[in-house]
Amino acid sequence: MARRKIIAGNWKMNKTPSEAVALVEELKPLVANDEADVVFCVPAIDIIPVVEACKGTNIQVGAENMYYEESGAYTGEISPAMLTDAGVAYVVLGHSERREYFAETSETVNKKMLKAFEHGITPIMCCGETLEQREQGVTMDFIRQQVKVGFMGVTADQAKTAVIAYEPIWAIGTGKTATTEQAQEVCAGIRACIAEIYDEATAEAVRIQYGGSVNAATAPELFAQADIDGGLVGGASLKADFGKIVNYK
Repeated sequence: MARRKIIAGNWKMNKTPSEAVALVEELKPLVANDEADVVFCVPAIDIIPVVEACKGTNIQVGAENMYYEESGAYTGEISPAMLTDAGVAYVVLGHSERREYFAETSETVNKKMLKAFEHGITPIMCCGETLEQREQGVTMDFIRQQVKVGFMGVTADQAKTAVIAYEPIWAIGTGKTATTEQAQEVCAGIRACIAEIYDEATAEAVRIQYGGSVNAATAPELFAQADIDGGLVGGASLKADFGKIVNYK
């Protein structure tokens, strides 16, 4: 069975609540697509107005992060129950920017993965290598470690619903994109890693996105690859061009 494509926009730290609603109104008609899942992952303060603005459309809303405790003295954090109550369906976990700037580790990402599944939120777990790691030839070693630690304690049934986003760090916001061959090779390696942890059926079910300067020109070729099931799109998700990425065919 062919995996359904999932194309998610990661807005990062952009758009005030009023700007977010205006962008949703602009993008609504452009991202209409019955053949793919479309997700807007937005800043926490934008979630409630964006969920409201997306009602009656094909757009689902995701958060950009989440804490792994239910509640308590964790100033500044957001719990999974807060997200589900607000109407969130997806959450980006372990983005390279979170790992780099906010000291997230694969172990904390794993805690968040388990908590997301517990609350019925679909995790989009990010993994990817630096330019130095690629040049040293350790890309797959590093990514396999991120995936294996990230999925510790996750059941096969849970894993089948997960989304993994491969984002080479050297291609995020730089304008550089991995070649189609490089992207497919790593996504195939991630799928093989999932098969090792679980089995072939689980590996075949998991959706793997490519992220890293995806744009309207590169999307069709990337998304046509056997192991690339869509994209996690950064800067281009804030523009009308996102509609062309969603409707890449």
